[in-house]
Amino acid sequence: MKQPLQITFHGMEASQAVEEAVRTKAAHLERFASDIMGCRAVVDWLQKHQHRGRPFGVRIGLALPGHELVVDRVANEDIYVALRAAFDNMKRQLEDVVRLRRGNEKQHPRNLHGEVVRLNAPEGFGFIHTRDGDAYCLGSDNLASGRTDQLEEGTAMQFITDPAAQRPQARRVSLGKHRMGH
Repeated sequence: MKQPLQITFHGMEASQAVEEAVRTKAAHLERFASDIMGCRAVVDWLQKHQHRGRPFGVRIGLALPGHELVVDRVANEDIYVALRAAFDNMKRQLEDVVRLRRGNEKQHPRNLHGEVVRLNAPEGFGFIHTRDGDAYCLGSDNLASGRTDQLEEGTAMQFITDPAAQRPQARRVSLGKHRMGH
């Protein structure tokens, strides 16, 4: 970190053990991003809740070039549980920023275009071929309309693929005059 870690205690005495836990967890965040500019952790002993005991609250602010990340207030009666939950939340936010920086955002499947080449309407399945010659299984449960009676060989389709399927599978299939190709 470019600036020293700031730890503030409100409504309670500073604790060496809690401070050390915060330092350890903050240092762990640097594994995900080496350019952290600064980190501030605030530990509060909150007002007693009418049905529960008096919880601890943890807030964290983290500065990166171009990003300010905040975990507002995570509360728990066990201060170490509150610390762990708050820093876990910050770690997830930091991982999201790192993924964005690397360009590893979630990839959405691209739409493919093809036509029905073989159909077994009574069983509700068939095959779609693309211009590239790739074949995809088509099930009636993946038709946007859900109606196999609208299908016949040569019907133009638009679809996405299911990357988790064991064999090439067409998902979110819609009928229509779609341009054949990529």
